[in-house]
Amino acid sequence: MAVSICVPPMPVGSIILRRWEHWFSFTTKMSFSDSLTRRDFLKLAGLGLTTVLGWNATATRAASGLFPNQEGRVLKNSIQLFEYPSFDSVPIKEQWKDIILPITGITVSKDKTAYNRIWYEIDEEGYAYSGEIQPVQTRLNSVRKRHPKEGSLAEVTVPYTDAREYPNEDSKHIYRLYYETTHWIIETIVDEEKQKVWYKLRDDKWKNEYYHVPAEHLRIFSKKELAPISPEVPEYKKSIEVRLSQQLVIAYEGLRPVFAARAATGTRLRDGSYYTPQGIFTTYYKRPSRHMADGNLAYNGFDLPGVPWVVYINESGISFHGTYWHNDYGAPRSHGCINLTPQAAKWLYLWTSPTVKPEKEYVYEYSGTHVEIVE
Repeated sequence: MAVSICVPPMPVGSIILRRWEHWFSFTTKMSFSDSLTRRDFLKLAGLGLTTVLGWNATATRAASGLFPNQEGRVLKNSIQLFEYPSFDSVPIKEQWKDIILPITGITVSKDKTAYNRIWYEIDEEGYAYSGEIQPVQTRLNSVRKRHPKEGSLAEVTVPYTDAREYPNEDSKHIYRLYYETTHWIIETIVDEEKQKVWYKLRDDKWKNEYYHVPAEHLRIFSKKELAPISPEVPEYKKSIEVRLSQQLVIAYEGLRPVFAARAATGTRLRDGSYYTPQGIFTTYYKRPSRHMADGNLAYNGFDLPGVPWVVYINESGISFHGTYWHNDYGAPRSHGCINLTPQAAKWLYLWTSPTVKPEKEYVYEYSGTHVEIVE
């Protein structure tokens, strides 16, 4: 997962980002307690939790593999569980795409040359490489019966939910919507006969396209949760640096780094070269959700509904965005976009300008936060 450091506006000490090698290295004046070591920090980053949990007892339990109800979704067509956290270890079991597995621990491999050293212990019986597993949870939600005319923005809070053409389990399957993807709800439909409640979702790419999901599988965002981060900081003091050689995104307020996340940027693939461009850019166009398909740069040839927290920086479609089809950060692998975990992408989305109002599908302006992409 992306390593994310969120520095609160309180005197916790200055952070100096000196060097990121393979996984990362850093020096800091902020001391680690006995209960949360640097190794724990690596493990915690493996679940993408540092941006939301901070340094507390819950974080320590998560780093020890004790975060309650932590699960993982298999991302590839098939993966191997290994006896030890190493590809050189003995494979002991095969698992298949979209199978949900219990994550019972997180560990750091001994291979210091690997760009991603995080492995998950699966059900106390073997180890899976974290890049092939999406950390998920299963959280059911209360249902909202009414929605504003613009719709309600929501996220999927179960490993996946199957969207159907009509609010009926026997209806045609349209999409499988994955954990932490974001979608617009326009209506609540109650099936009195089967005692089931559905949300009707609006597709933000195709006009007059709708699909339906079980309502308890989506959580509606509050306006407070979508409020801008650090709005008191003048826009000219905010900037983002993307270091391609280190696969690192850093956000600054003035000269002070306030956030850092591992990324996966563009590279040369079998169907062509898709390098993330270097230069100066601006975050002028933002959407909390985007159905990326037919030429969008998220992943050519794929149909990806609900890509979360999209921040565009040029007219070619290059953007920062959350990613749910892989969990392998620290090395280039995209078609040009800057892939982040959904948590890291959400932070950047809320921190950058222009601000998207909670009820709006997007904002498009001629100015925004300064971005510099360097080698």
